[in-house]
Amino acid sequence: MSDTAALPSVLFVCVHNAGRSQMATAFLTHLAGDRVEVRSAGSAPADTVNPAVVQAMSEVGIDISAEVPKVLTTEAVQASDVVITMGCGDTCPVFPGKRYLDWQLPDPAGQGVDAVRPIRDEIEQRIRQLIEEIA
Repeated sequence: MSDTAALPSVLFVCVHNAGRSQMATAFLTHLAGDRVEVRSAGSAPADTVNPAVVQAMSEVGIDISAEVPKVLTTEAVQASDVVITMGCGDTCPVFPGKRYLDWQLPDPAGQGVDAVRPIRDEIEQRIRQLIEEIA
């Protein structure tokens, strides 16, 4: 059995995997370190991460400029203990035995950095609470 099997695993899913799920992934990785396995994906991934999201995250010292949106796969869901959806509706496959959370957050797509900051801060608060629950 590998070391990663013992770690709680979280998958963040949104439509484009260019904003909310990228911020959540970055915060969980930054705050929990190697105590949690983190993935993110989108049901219809964008070509690039939202530049306003990259800027908003850099303001809090987290660089996500190298991240690339990834497509949601059944395998990613099956490999995760907790699946957190952010506005992807019914596109996320549901498997028994997984914990599903749906975080209702505004979509930062097409928004400037001023609109992204409150979304970023809300995600950070939710991530800190999630770490207390799972790590």
